[in-house]
Amino acid sequence: MAKRENDPFLVKDLIQLFIKENNLSGGMQKIKIEETWAKLMGQGVAAYTTSVKLQNKTLIIHLSSSVLREELTYGKEKIMKMMNEEIGEILISKIILT
Repeated sequence: MAKRENDPFLVKDLIQLFIKENNLSGGMQKIKIEETWAKLMGQGVAAYTTSVKLQNKTLIIHLSSSVLREELTYGKEKIMKMMNEEIGEILISKIILT
């Protein structure tokens, strides 16, 4: 009988390999950005957020409240820094609030 190889693998490494081999990283980033936005901004802001998109390192946020949009405009740099820190890499270099 052939000897089995029992090399230990971390589940995290296997998942990352699966994502890379199946070209799923773009979709995973999209989900992570949406979750991070909701987590950092809280339930109040998330309730007025209609969509969150990342296009070419630009985070595009659609809000249903013009007052909230104006308030968040003053903190774009801070939001960008917090989002990048939470994600763990520099994915966002610009924020557009619409």
